[in-house]
Amino acid sequence: MATQITVPTLGESVTEATVASWYKNVGDTVTADEPVVELETDKVTVEVNAPAGGTLQEIACPADTTVEVGAVLGSVDETGAGAAPTAEGAGGEAAPAAGAPAAAGEPAASPAARKLMEEYGLDAGRVTPTGKDGRITKDDVLKAAGSTAAPEKSAEQPAEEPAARPAGEAAGRPAEEPAAAQPARETGPREERVRMTRLRQRIAERLKSAQDTAAMLSTFNEVDMTNLLALRQRYRDTFEKKHDVRLGIMSFFVKAVVQALKEFPAVNAEIDGQDIVYKNYYDIGIAVGTEQGLVVPVVRDCDNRSFADIEKAINDYGRRARDGKLSMEELTGGTFTITNGGVYGSLLSTPIINPPQSAIMGMHKTQQRPMVMEDGRIEARPMMYLAVSYDHRIIDGKEAVSFLVRVKENVEDPSRLVLDV
Repeated sequence: MATQITVPTLGESVTEATVASWYKNVGDTVTADEPVVELETDKVTVEVNAPAGGTLQEIACPADTTVEVGAVLGSVDETGAGAAPTAEGAGGEAAPAAGAPAAAGEPAASPAARKLMEEYGLDAGRVTPTGKDGRITKDDVLKAAGSTAAPEKSAEQPAEEPAARPAGEAAGRPAEEPAAAQPARETGPREERVRMTRLRQRIAERLKSAQDTAAMLSTFNEVDMTNLLALRQRYRDTFEKKHDVRLGIMSFFVKAVVQALKEFPAVNAEIDGQDIVYKNYYDIGIAVGTEQGLVVPVVRDCDNRSFADIEKAINDYGRRARDGKLSMEELTGGTFTITNGGVYGSLLSTPIINPPQSAIMGMHKTQQRPMVMEDGRIEARPMMYLAVSYDHRIIDGKEAVSFLVRVKENVEDPSRLVLDV
């Protein structure tokens, strides 16, 4: 008896996905609830499990196929009997699924990685996988090929022949001076064309839409991190022992933002047609960079959460975002977003609003800079630039600047966050 593998419900407003890769080949044994195929939506990746144990009988939708909710992806033969050969498999053998192992016992590989292995003449067994679920990435192949010969040239990549030069003029040197040995050019294809993932397409659409729709402006300020870092250093060990979570700086900024949003509600609002919708709750999105692209999980009701609760939520979201395990619900409904380019070394940038929100704050690298104190002394202080981009249609410049100044004051004097002043 054959049981169909179908596209599950993907979440509110999500009606289609792209088949990213199959973990199994036609004819492979599968167990009930074992992940067999990965789908990619415009927000998250979703693993689809086998509905029953048996043999993978058919792959109806190979990698890169766009599928709708409810569509049949393939089927499992519950009797365990092998499937008939498919049209893709030559010589009576089933063709391997894109991104799946080429043979039993070999790790799965992305299409780009498999193509590169063919060019280098590498077997999958000689490559150490570091990708999700033990899959081989392009970087894994390049690392494994570091001590091998250059890849064979394909018809699309003919071997290059040096242009003829008079003797002794190699590399522009005079005839009496021998030419130095030229370093070998980095091996590997000079170009690679890869279709954008559905997540990357959606990111591009949303960010471009934000620029086209919102009257977006930015305001900047700088914050002295001395007191916050000293407070964190003083209580870091005690905090971690009591709450079993590391005390970072993000929880301070979340609390500082929430306090400022209460004072300037337009920054926490959004436009709906001709109406302004003011939010009396504070669901803060925390931007997380992953290999697939930027995602923004939302920490709910931050005004009612403790520092420890916020730190735990951020750590959990960050870990699951990088593993592609966030749910659709966890990525929707934020009222304001914080992004931290400082973790990558950014000193200053202009963040783009995350629609339908009306503002976003960018944090940056903390760096020692000479600052003139009130008494005229010059001291080296740990300083961070902050940026707020906002929709000028509902947020006036005075509100945006005052909001950022309030965040600055809260961070520079963390006791304000405890006393709520």
